[in-house]
Amino acid sequence: MRFFKDASYPFIEARKKAYVLSVAVLLSGIAAMVINVATIGSWQDYGVDFTGGSLIQVEFNAPITAAELRDALGGAQAPPITRFGDEDEIEFVIRAPIAEALSITDVADEIESDLAAALGAGTFQVVSTQAVGAKVAGELQVRALYAILFSFVLTLMYLAMRFELRFGLAAVIATLHDILITLGFLAVFRVEIALPTVAAILTILGYSLNDTIVVFDRIRENLHKKGARKRDQIELVNQSINETLPRTVLTSGTTLAVLLALYLLGGAVIRDFTVVLILGVIIGTYSSIFVAAPALIEIQNRWGLGKSADQKKRPQPATV
Repeated sequence: MRFFKDASYPFIEARKKAYVLSVAVLLSGIAAMVINVATIGSWQDYGVDFTGGSLIQVEFNAPITAAELRDALGGAQAPPITRFGDEDEIEFVIRAPIAEALSITDVADEIESDLAAALGAGTFQVVSTQAVGAKVAGELQVRALYAILFSFVLTLMYLAMRFELRFGLAAVIATLHDILITLGFLAVFRVEIALPTVAAILTILGYSLNDTIVVFDRIRENLHKKGARKRDQIELVNQSINETLPRTVLTSGTTLAVLLALYLLGGAVIRDFTVVLILGVIIGTYSSIFVAAPALIEIQNRWGLGKSADQKKRPQPATV
């Protein structure tokens, strides 16, 4: 890309500002999680996949607000209600718990009866119903957590073998940063956590790791060039980031274009999934530049992981 030809942006010099930004965003997410615990009883808005219960999708023949629908189902005692689709849509999803003695059909019939009594029979129709048992929901929570932790372990092992341990640790730090910011975003906007959301988070992990590996691979290539060991490490890492910048921007830009098309045209079913992916692409691009590479320098400066004993004795600036 001509715009980034011979680029020499001082990314590493700006790492402290990036640290402040990341910490501020992370603290905002933590604050939102605390508020969620106090208001909805959980740090995230878990969907029926993780809490158990029923999802009943209802379509109305005439426009109706969520407040009117909530009043029809008992006011303050009504189950959680969300609009399905855009504001002009007349479909709603009702999430109701399932008692042990009741089936999904019984719950749907009870809701249908309440709506008919309050709004009149024939003013709506039940489009679909879905139920997940509490035991299955608990197992899904555990498996989702294991999937994320397992991916971290594999990441560390792969990069430790492919590059060095310090590269693996820096990549894990950057990936953890991306996941925490994404979870904070979900908490702030109370995006429902369902299985597609977990799939999006795992996809973010892979995308972020891909960007990070590209930068790390260029750092390693530049380290192997003649005279690289005598160069300042910040200068070398900055050069590596700038050399991969066209590829990073082009890849992120084309990916975002596709995701925006999915968001605008894909419908309500995959909207949350798409939103999480859009956020992940932006955060992953940011972290590969302002988190992963600076973390590599910090790890090297503090612990010197990945160097041989002979290298540690020699005063060489470019040790990344």
